Amino acid sequence: MSIKVENEVELTKTTCPYCGVGCGIVVSKDQNEYKVRGNPDHPSNLGRICSKGAALADTLDDEGRMLQPQINGMEVPWDDALELIAQRFQYSIDKFGRDSVAMYVSGQLLTEDYYVANKLMKGFIGNANIDTNSRLCMSSVVAAQKRAYGSDSVPCSYEDLERTNLIVIVGSNTAWCHPVIFQRIRQAKKDNPGLQVVIIDPRKTASCDIADIHLAINSGKDPVLFNGLLSYLNDQGEINKLFTDNCVDGLESTLESAYESSGDIDEVAKICGLSKEQIEDFYALFARKEKVVTLFSQGINQSSSGTDKINAIINCHLLSGRIGRPGMGAFSLTGQPNAMGGREVGGLCNQLTAHMDLENASHRELVQQHWQSPFIADKAGYKAVDLFDAILDDKIKALWVIGTNPAVSMPDNNRVREALSHCEFLVVQDCMQSTDTTDLGHVLLPASTWGERDGMVTNSERRLSRQRSFRDAPGEALPDWKVISLVAGKMGFESEFNYESPLEIFKEFAALSGKENNGTRDFDISLYSDLDEKGYEQFIPTQWPVTFNQLNGTKRLFENGRFFTDSGKARMIPVIPQGPANPVTEQYPLILNSGRIRDQWHTMTRTGKSPKLSTHISEAYIQIHPEDAGKYNIVAENLVNVSSRWGEVTVRACISDEVPEGMVFMPMHWNDQYASNAVTGKLVNPDRDPYSGQPEFKHTPVSIKAAKKSWYGFLLSRRQLDLSTQDYWNLNKGHHLWRYEIAGNDTPDNWAENARNLLCAHEENVSWMEYFDPSAKRYRAARIVGESLESCIFISPDQHLPNRDWLMALFDKQSLNDKEKAFLLSGRPGEAGDDAGASVCACFGVGRNTILKAIKEDKLDSIDAIGKALQAGTNCGSCIPELTALLNEKS
Repeated sequence: MSIKVENEVELTKTTCPYCGVGCGIVVSKDQNEYKVRGNPDHPSNLGRICSKGAALADTLDDEGRMLQPQINGMEVPWDDALELIAQRFQYSIDKFGRDSVAMYVSGQLLTEDYYVANKLMKGFIGNANIDTNSRLCMSSVVAAQKRAYGSDSVPCSYEDLERTNLIVIVGSNTAWCHPVIFQRIRQAKKDNPGLQVVIIDPRKTASCDIADIHLAINSGKDPVLFNGLLSYLNDQGEINKLFTDNCVDGLESTLESAYESSGDIDEVAKICGLSKEQIEDFYALFARKEKVVTLFSQGINQSSSGTDKINAIINCHLLSGRIGRPGMGAFSLTGQPNAMGGREVGGLCNQLTAHMDLENASHRELVQQHWQSPFIADKAGYKAVDLFDAILDDKIKALWVIGTNPAVSMPDNNRVREALSHCEFLVVQDCMQSTDTTDLGHVLLPASTWGERDGMVTNSERRLSRQRSFRDAPGEALPDWKVISLVAGKMGFESEFNYESPLEIFKEFAALSGKENNGTRDFDISLYSDLDEKGYEQFIPTQWPVTFNQLNGTKRLFENGRFFTDSGKARMIPVIPQGPANPVTEQYPLILNSGRIRDQWHTMTRTGKSPKLSTHISEAYIQIHPEDAGKYNIVAENLVNVSSRWGEVTVRACISDEVPEGMVFMPMHWNDQYASNAVTGKLVNPDRDPYSGQPEFKHTPVSIKAAKKSWYGFLLSRRQLDLSTQDYWNLNKGHHLWRYEIAGNDTPDNWAENARNLLCAHEENVSWMEYFDPSAKRYRAARIVGESLESCIFISPDQHLPNRDWLMALFDKQSLNDKEKAFLLSGRPGEAGDDAGASVCACFGVGRNTILKAIKEDKLDSIDAIGKALQAGTNCGSCIPELTALLNEKS
């Protein structure tokens, strides 16, 4: 809701567009300046906000936005683009059949957008070839929960994290990927001395900062560990007989399978790469603490056996009855802001809306009747990886991509790009003009984005919240639901898609959720079927189910011990641990693990616009253990080529014992807009879970070798430059500048001339400072316009180059003083104290050198003391592990 306060500052309560925590935020607008803060009244975050959320105001500009529909690169009126899409889709349907068209959508759509897209495809076009990028992050959870509970039900609430005595975090760097949840856990540990935390992750991540136990498990061995836990719990008499006798099926066969694979602790320890003592400590802790929450995320989900891994976790909670009560349960942290909402509307190709089953004839009839549609899909469509394979097999002729960037995010990325290029008719609907996917589209459609659109999202704890608009969309951008409805109208379905507002859509969806339900399905928000405009505008965040019998929503599910299976009992699922489909080989001896970093989001379409979010980690990199670095002759900070069976990339080497020997880690974010060749998806194998279709992002065999270049350098400029001709480049946006890391194989005959052409130094009224040592092959130059630094370039035959931080700070100055000019080409300030150092706290822009100086001079001895002196660590808290390391460094 938007209100005006006395000083004419406009406030809007909305939700963050990033991860699945679903943080409430307050956006204030004073004249033309936006500010963002956490909403203390929102129950999901209670005022907390992460570095990405805190930087949202940086992204509220129209730079790079798509402003008008385009056909083959030419701007056209909306009606022309819509007419062409309708004609080409209908042409494909008429000539090649209904299954020849498809949609690929996103967990960043609002619920109303998602609902309309699924209604059009499954009920009016008549096939289920609509899948979502949630297939890449959450589909194994859906499959596992449906197997265990009979429904895609997340049983827990965030408040369970404060009410439990043991939190087991599996396959999640929560500190970086769900920072607000991590801060809730950190605070809960302070408030409850009895609360303990176990981290299960091959890597030593920032989340280990609060761990009582860190189990650095061998990659992919989670089912062995949890089967062993199941056997142990049974041996120790921790089976809840009352619960299992009355509420659980499949106990005996599941125990038999667990004992067969993991009945011996010595063997479990050996397979998992842990000591027997570590295993026994964890098992005993789980058995001793009645209240246990197991948090898990992509490290478990993104696996070719992800569904089984999740069921192995759920089995332990079912055997011991640790579910359906406060402080207990297996709790999935969703990746995207509306991944849960997408599941609710049937966003995956094997679902129907409102958690109904595509294979259930009565459910299909019910949905078709509600939609009054001519068709209803009666078989699953193509899952994400299969969808792009189907394009190459000429089975899909027309594809509509909405709100996602598969040319970066999909595994076996070169094949996906080939498919997109091969597609006879590709529509891409996005807020940004240039992404790796829009660059391949035949028709581009401008969509409104966060801050410009209205609708619902659902977070990891089943809490529905409102996203609200507070600014006008630029150009001719429209909400996604509106564009889809207009195309539906052009295809002859105008009366069924004649929506005037997202409220109309939401009410229709809510009514369907309660239709012939009566408690037989978990998802029910039928209370909102009569919601009026005021109620929608003033919507209070609420957890579903929300019905006339549960007016205030539902904190946790299964409190009555009844589930949504035919028997009403939960199902324990026998799990037989599986090895990876593609094990390491002599040619590809290292395991690639991919994931997120602290301050970036997905393919950087939004976060890449924020200067402060690029200060912590500015360049695509690969993390490698020191022993492996020595084995493969890798030097820290040097460039390396990383190869798999599916592709090759070139990134910066980061040597760290945070990854185990035999494993490397790469972030997923970089794309062709920000780097010359750093798309992690080019390496990732397309193996996928047989139940969920979710790809294996955590285990790809790769090789690594040094990438020798003739020269290395960096370039800082107030203008964005075209460096596509360079062999290696990495771009990020800084304050008042663009930063490029560059390297090349061919040395120019004349560095000075090459640099002047690159930086446009031949213009009049431009001062040019230059240093060149031909014998050492070092070149440095700066372009001064007036009294301010406009650009500079530093070149070296090796990696010995000045730190960038002080030079970047000079771009904040309108004029340079004599001292700064004198030291400019040295790349270093006259005094060490002038250099703040590399960023540690992105929220408040506090650098490493500033923190170390304050620790030394002000005798700071705690995180709280640093926070009081410098603010570092007082907002999202993601930098606290690094602050702790700096304190230890000086202790």
